[in-house]
Amino acid sequence: MLQPSFIKEGDKVAIVSTARKVSVKEIQEAILMLEKWKLVPVLGSTIGKELHQFAGTDQERVLDFQKMLDDKEIKAIWCARGGYGTVRIIDHIDFSNLLKNPKWIVGYSDITVLHSEIHNLGVCSLHAPLAIDIHKGTKASMTSLRDILFGKEVEYSISSSKKNILGECQGKLIGGNLSILYSLCGSKSSLDTSGKILCIEDLDEYLYHIDRMLQNLKRNGFFDNLSGLIVGGMTKMHDNNIPFGKKPKKIILEIVKEYGFPVVFNFPMGHIEDNRALIMGSEASLRVDADQVTLKYI
Repeated sequence: MLQPSFIKEGDKVAIVSTARKVSVKEIQEAILMLEKWKLVPVLGSTIGKELHQFAGTDQERVLDFQKMLDDKEIKAIWCARGGYGTVRIIDHIDFSNLLKNPKWIVGYSDITVLHSEIHNLGVCSLHAPLAIDIHKGTKASMTSLRDILFGKEVEYSISSSKKNILGECQGKLIGGNLSILYSLCGSKSSLDTSGKILCIEDLDEYLYHIDRMLQNLKRNGFFDNLSGLIVGGMTKMHDNNIPFGKKPKKIILEIVKEYGFPVVFNFPMGHIEDNRALIMGSEASLRVDADQVTLKYI
């Protein structure tokens, strides 16, 4: 895997929106944070644009992202907002210059489309808070973003959940939003999970739909040769009038019970305040003990 160069003070960081509309005011704290880090924020033309729920037309979002991707002075592209829309433009983006001059693509949620596509091209990316998230993110999540971008060694240790499946594994980190991973099945952006550590999270879904998506991933072979599974926030889940009868942890444990790889719940990633940055595509080791979980890069 190609890993982008770490950034340094004075470098330019672009902020664009590949999906939902966003105003300059909504990302003002992100702009100020970059300036505090002595970086130079460069706002894309999609910031402030509006077409219904989108940050401009599909073509406008393609052109904005492409411009920042091709500009050698831009060292990272920070996606401003998720929502929906990245899949509408992914097949119209030319990633050839990313392969020649890798740069960090940063974001999560709908940005899982980009992470998946870029992983299949052999380039690492950064699953991390969106620019619009700065006001609600924890200090630890923002510190993790800064530390990785600037090349500081990062390791995560968290308390172990009673529901975890214990064990050790190693592999490249992949994944992101469960709904997006599900929607990419059958496309060229779908992931090969063999020997890798899959990360999943989701927001605002019905419990039966969590089960349906995981059943689909299982039928697509996602768990057959998986090295390990990291489960982040399963936030604001819904149920029907007739209860589904299982919460996300139980749904996941029933799906993976035949495989034997380690499973971590409550990892700080996803639509939660403590959304730590993860290098997608990087080789990592995961140790799941009864009292502690440790994730470190190799």
